[in-house]
Amino acid sequence: MEIPIDLKTLYKHWEYHTHSPLANTSNIDFINSNIQGIKEFVTERMKIWERKCTNQQPPYTEDRTLQSYRFCNIYRELDKQTIQIHSLLNPLRNSFELWLLNLAYCRYICKPETVLKTGLLSFDNESNQKAYRKLKALPSPKYGTAYIFPISTIQRSKYPNREEFFCKYLPLTIPKVAKEIRKFNRVGVVEALNRILPIFGFNMYFHWTEICIDIAYQYPQYIDLFKRFPIGPGSMPTMKLLSSLDPELTNLELMKMDIQAFPHLTFNGNKIYLSAENWEGIGCEYRKYTNLKNGNGRRRKFSPKQSF
Repeated sequence: MEIPIDLKTLYKHWEYHTHSPLANTSNIDFINSNIQGIKEFVTERMKIWERKCTNQQPPYTEDRTLQSYRFCNIYRELDKQTIQIHSLLNPLRNSFELWLLNLAYCRYICKPETVLKTGLLSFDNESNQKAYRKLKALPSPKYGTAYIFPISTIQRSKYPNREEFFCKYLPLTIPKVAKEIRKFNRVGVVEALNRILPIFGFNMYFHWTEICIDIAYQYPQYIDLFKRFPIGPGSMPTMKLLSSLDPELTNLELMKMDIQAFPHLTFNGNKIYLSAENWEGIGCEYRKYTNLKNGNGRRRKFSPKQSF
């Protein structure tokens, strides 16, 4: 299915993802029963998204687990909050430092409605003080939970709470991080993290993984999502099910698979390949799927009114 027109213009990486340097036959033997299961999962999950987009009526699948519970999209670019954040920050794209500052602010808060109430950050101390006071005064819950903020890492710093860390520390450190990122030439996320985190000064690995993905969507000249990508704890069990390789290498091998039935997004008619970032997320969702099929795991019920 062709990418919706609003998303074609929202993200700037699509054309890069029509040319996968690894789109060939995998050199490893996956465990057949497990690899077949994940192929079927990604195909049916993507077809559900297509059926919803073409205004078909629910249920969107005969798979009872996919029909009953909520799962993230196969392409992260289609997720509601990611679209909201990139739409909000689109006017800032011509200033990489300012865009990166507010991208970090959005990802740490993880609740776009909170950002709308406080206003965006700037490199002006007075404006950030206003945002700080607004953020401090907002009632809970004002933060989302995609990645739980590691409060223990800042409690002994000069910025011991989230409000001070976001509104006072980020404007000080982001210009230094942005300067380093401008030196990148299509580096992988693993390499990017190794270079960013020492400059940032706090080991917030999972948040900065997410931020690196966003950078790749808007500034693909800096970060390449088809290179080595970190495997989070949610995806690790799936990677270990599929092969005996190092999980990061298994993830790279997954990009080489040709799933004939999979309905890829297309950009001007050209297939959008699944990147290492996509496959890491798929690994996490497939673990949730298999757990739920076996009667385990967190039961996040799906309602047809909810966005895919």
